[in-house]
Formats: sequence, C-alpha cells, structure tokens
Amino acid sequence: MMSKVTVLNHPLIDHKMSQVRDKHTNTKAFRETVSEIGALITYEITRDFKTTPKTIETPMAVMTAHELEKPVVIVPILRAGLGMVDGIHNIIPNAKIGHIGLYRDEETLEPKAYYQKFPKSITNSVVLVVDPMLATGGSASYAIDILKKQGVLDIRYVGLVGCPEGIQRLQKDHPDVSIYLAALDEKLDENGYIVPGLGDCGDRLFGTK
Repeated sequence: MMSKVTVLNHPLIDHKMSQVRDKHTNTKAFRETVSEIGALITYEITRDFKTTPKTIETPMAVMTAHELEKPVVIVPILRAGLGMVDGIHNIIPNAKIGHIGLYRDEETLEPKAYYQKFPKSITNSVVLVVDPMLATGGSASYAIDILKKQGVLDIRYVGLVGCPEGIQRLQKDHPDVSIYLAALDEKLDENGYIVPGLGDCGDRLFGTK
C-alpha cells in the first residue's frame, strides 16, 4: 500500500499560498495567512472521518444527528508546525494538542527529539502531524516513528508545501500515512530548501531572520 497524497486544488488556498510565498509579506501577515491555510486544509483532511449517530433535541423536534467517532489530536513539529495549529484547532475545537520538538544532530544530520508531550487519549485518536514544509521528509518520518511507538494507528501528515523527495521518503517509511499539502513544488536545492518554496517557514513565522 502506498500513501495517499492529496494536493489541495482550491482558488482560495492558491491565493493565500501566493501571499505566504511572497518574500515581501511581513511576519504578521505571514503568520495569519499560514493559520488561515491550515483551517482551509482541515476540510479536506477530515473528509473521510467517521461519525457516530447521536440523538439530540432541536427547538422543534427530536432527531438523530452525527458527531465525530474518534477524538482528534493535533501534533505540530516544533517550531514551524505551531503556525498551522490555531487554524486547524478553530475548525476542530474539541481536538487536543500534543507537541514534538526535534533538532538535527550536527554529526549524523539525523533528527533527534528534545521534547515530546501527548494527551493520554492519543492512542485511540486520529492524529494530525503538522509541519509546514515536507522537504527531505526526515523530521516528519521521525515524528511519525515516535507516534507509532505510542501505539497510534491513524496518522495523517499535514503541510503547506512538499516536494517529490519528501513525499518519497514518507511513502517509503510510512506507506500507511496519508499526506495532505497545499502545494507540491519542484525539488530540493543543495541546502535542503524546497524550490520555489517559501523560505524558512519558522523564521518567517516568528520574525527570527
């Protein structure tokens, strides 16, 4: 089985992606727009969520409504993943939020975890791994490894921009994890940045460069 890759093709998302790609977009506008794209992507992520019937009473009558069957946990990869969390959480306000902090080992160049914190319900939840840039795929793959060791079975990767190299890495390491992106770009450059991309998402979100 190969991971399903969904690249959102929507005029509003394309419009907002042009704003975050523009190097002249300031920190405030960049952060707000990234969050808005996160909210728009959420509709596609949740399209196949299962629901369960629930009897409720409207002002007019008793009826059978539907609510999400499984709880949802949003897990951003620090720090850039934080930029998309509010947008997703606004659409799924009952979702809980975990965190994974990663750094790159200077000798091996492999990701290492420096922080991880998850809600107790994560094992039985739908987990959205959030990281705006799917570049080499190393960080996302490592974060998913961590979640699988927690016993999580339903994991989806959510990002803004991906490239073929990152997709291939995730499909190879985690063929059971669906991938959702706002855009699919051409390639990685020699420094591991996505081209044309949008630069360093973390620096642009928090004004650190």
